[in-house]
Amino acid sequence: MNIDALTDGILKSYDEYGLVNRNEAENFPNRQNVVSVLSDLQSLIFPNFRVAEDIDAVNIRYVTGQKINNIIAKLTKEIQKALIYTVTLNNGLNENFSSSHCFKLAEQTSIALIEEIPEIRRRIQLDTIAAFNGDPAAKSNEEVILSYPGLEAITVHRLAHFLYKNGVPVIPRIMSEHVHGKTGIDIHPGATIGDSFFIDHGTGVVIGETCIIGNNVKVYQGVTLGALSVKKNLQDKKRHPTIEDNVTIYAGATILGGDTVIGKGCTIGGNTWVTKSIPAGTVITI
Repeated sequence: MNIDALTDGILKSYDEYGLVNRNEAENFPNRQNVVSVLSDLQSLIFPNFRVAEDIDAVNIRYVTGQKINNIIAKLTKEIQKALIYTVTLNNGLNENFSSSHCFKLAEQTSIALIEEIPEIRRRIQLDTIAAFNGDPAAKSNEEVILSYPGLEAITVHRLAHFLYKNGVPVIPRIMSEHVHGKTGIDIHPGATIGDSFFIDHGTGVVIGETCIIGNNVKVYQGVTLGALSVKKNLQDKKRHPTIEDNVTIYAGATILGGDTVIGKGCTIGGNTWVTKSIPAGTVITI
């Protein structure tokens, strides 16, 4: 066995096919680094719930400040790489959009996310309460935080959605796909989701990029809020449905189309297939 020959063969494939993510700033964000930042952000939202920490009334300010510094430093670097890669791919860097300019934008966005954390926590508290109130099996809000995949998915979504809306490429998708792998819940970071959102059980839920969901919506496992067509030329169009306030969608239901609106207070029964708008207050069953 000749290790040098084996190495040469693999290095040759790197030259021929690319797809090597080196550490230089102009390269792609690193998934492990983004996941590490996401873990820190979740710890900032739920201190000492998901990661073991030594927190008390005396040191909580220091611990929180340390987390904030770490998040801003790591996230800025990854956002900078995402911006440089995207700009280079599309137009090429120039004096008006240089590496230093990308760094400044990345740092501003990282700080803006930290500034938004109190508001994100307020909304996640509403999601937690919705899960507790919506599931007779839930014994406490703390149990929901520790063990409900739906809450973890919506928590990550609210973080990723903020970055998505602020023009950050790639990184929101890394975050959403990471939690998708953990929970089986696939929410595109572009989806707009209102307050008090509850996904019960969760496995197999799919929510598309241009989906709009109102307040107090409850979704069960296996629900798809998707597109009627996945043609590439529709990427800038609204392809996914609008779900208005106080709607319940039961397991296995499929709702498709950018023009499809599910009116306020509707109940969509399990395993239904919906491709047209439904008036408010309607109950749909097979």
